[in-house]
Amino acid sequence: MDKCFITLPLQHKMYHQKSICMFLKNCIYLLCLGVTFITTTVKAQPYVSPIGAQVFIEPGQTDEEINTWFKLLSEHQMNCCRIRMFENYMKRPDGTWDFSLFDKAFKAAERYNVKIVGTLFPAAPDNSLGGFKHPYSQSHLQEIATYIKQVVTHFKTSPALYGWVLMNEPGTGGWVPNDAFANTQKSEWLKTLQPTAYNSKGYPQIVDFTPQQFLLHYNTWYLQWIANEVKKYEPNAYLHVNSHQIFSNIAEYNFPAWRNFLSSLGASAHPSWHYTMLHRNQYATALGANCAIIRSGAGELPFWVTELQGGNNTYSGYKAFCPTKEEITQWLWTSIGNGAEHILFWCLNPRAVGDEAGEWALVDFQNQPTDRLTAASEVAKTLQKINSSKFKPVVANIHILYTRETLWVEKKAQLNDNTNNDYEGRNTGGAMKSAFAMYETLLENGINSQFQCFDEFNWNKPSYKGETIILSGQISLPSRYWEPLRNFVRNGGKLIMEGLSAFYDENMFALHHTGFPLQDVLGGALKEVKCLPTDFSVNYQNALLPAHLWKGSIYNTQGQIVVQEGNSVLATRHRFVKGETFWLPSLLGLGALRSDKGEALSHLLLAEAQPTVPFQFETYQKGVQMYTMQKGNQYLTILINKRRQATTVALRCPKGVNPSIVFADKGGSATANTARLSSEETLVILWK
Repeated sequence: MDKCFITLPLQHKMYHQKSICMFLKNCIYLLCLGVTFITTTVKAQPYVSPIGAQVFIEPGQTDEEINTWFKLLSEHQMNCCRIRMFENYMKRPDGTWDFSLFDKAFKAAERYNVKIVGTLFPAAPDNSLGGFKHPYSQSHLQEIATYIKQVVTHFKTSPALYGWVLMNEPGTGGWVPNDAFANTQKSEWLKTLQPTAYNSKGYPQIVDFTPQQFLLHYNTWYLQWIANEVKKYEPNAYLHVNSHQIFSNIAEYNFPAWRNFLSSLGASAHPSWHYTMLHRNQYATALGANCAIIRSGAGELPFWVTELQGGNNTYSGYKAFCPTKEEITQWLWTSIGNGAEHILFWCLNPRAVGDEAGEWALVDFQNQPTDRLTAASEVAKTLQKINSSKFKPVVANIHILYTRETLWVEKKAQLNDNTNNDYEGRNTGGAMKSAFAMYETLLENGINSQFQCFDEFNWNKPSYKGETIILSGQISLPSRYWEPLRNFVRNGGKLIMEGLSAFYDENMFALHHTGFPLQDVLGGALKEVKCLPTDFSVNYQNALLPAHLWKGSIYNTQGQIVVQEGNSVLATRHRFVKGETFWLPSLLGLGALRSDKGEALSHLLLAEAQPTVPFQFETYQKGVQMYTMQKGNQYLTILINKRRQATTVALRCPKGVNPSIVFADKGGSATANTARLSSEETLVILWK
């Protein structure tokens, strides 16, 4: 049956029912009440703008101020918001509860028809910024339960309430809690583990990643616990959570497991905090990759950009800056182009005290709109005009896959905080940077690709003809993926593997030293890898491919030699049953990223993957990116020019389509097969 969403007309909420039995039970109950249910993947509710913002509520604010902020949201076509529900601002010292401050906000939201997503934020010492990530003790857990009961039961009847964010930004950055409560949870978890059929071939297992595996479980357990507590008092609550620091914390997130209790999945996307491994002119592309990761993690659920940087940093953020109105526009359209259902800025108004005081806002200190808020409003108007929710992203059958174990091994292998630029590939973050480079290179051909965890890929299809998997810098390939990957190629898929991908298994066991398990698939094994600090190039079809740090040679048994230097085989191609592999064990992704020269890598990827998408650039366009969306026989193309000069790009389009401009913040134009954009411009074209 189709996935079902039950709509309560009075409260306008969407409910995702996993259990068929529970679904039927609820249907009978609702029918008795005269409530209708709709089988669809679109929420049957009044229009809610995809764009909104965090309204920061704290003591000291006047009624007039609170009213002004919701009025501003409404006036700028942003009728959804998020509010952090501080327990510290509700619970009195004597143990009683005073919700009056937040009642004012909810009443103002009702007044201006703004929907609220409340972020659960129970009290803890010094948690004004990101909040704590796990309970400290059994008594603390009970205090959290009491807080959830008080808040949910008080606000669940408000017409303004849309749903709840279970917690703000789960993820510790890899730190594993070691308190008594966490250790008790770990002991219980260890009892549930089933023995695995791991074969060490008689070698000792020295490296232990049990702490990382527990953290993955612990994060999921706590979120599930919160969800269960909310549903005690609001059984059909809309539940959401926002991940953060995606390129590093991703190893802590088990998104497929989260789907069981969430209504939608989200992400915080603050370039000043989360994209600092890249340059500012790559922030829009980094957001695109972030969206692709969350879209994959969400599966069939909607995904949001739950927090998007809206204003200036003064003392917060690793790389402080103030977004331009052009960047705000680019980030919004990038999110929409990837299919985000909602994008909420952090923040509409600045907080007055504590961390981030006076920062991040879309309004100035006189509560007047900044150029950033005005720019966001223009995008919101356009989205409503074209009914953007009907358009869905067009994504190529190219899957850039990552493994959590790669991040675990990479972090384990660090001898110190080695920030020497000559060794970027072996530093923390090197693997994700190389994978990101593949995403960026394809996007600069106008091709949006999948960016997925191995666990999120569909390994059960009878045929993979026309699909490509890219393994870029994924140094750990766990044994549980060997047979699925073999089956992918066997049944017609294309595997492109580069760098030191599959150098280790999940226990940091050197695979090529003891009989490479995928030798039949790749037609050989790794012969040797030479560490060459800084950069070099590989001659591929008379073009120099930039590479970094590791130069691998292949012990070739069956493959077709593609690149050879003297007696060293540097790249092979191999036909395996119905599919094919291309293997070049030098670090190409990071090489292209570091050199800022992606054209040679672009030629390789297009030739090997042969993507079939309706729109793409005729030639590789460094610094220009494009997303495509589709609704029936109509298309939207979203182009962003990060070059310092105006540019004209040639487009490869379906026959018979005609362009019309629906958005251009700097007067861009389009013909049947070209688009012209000013520097930093976003151009959106409707094709019919």
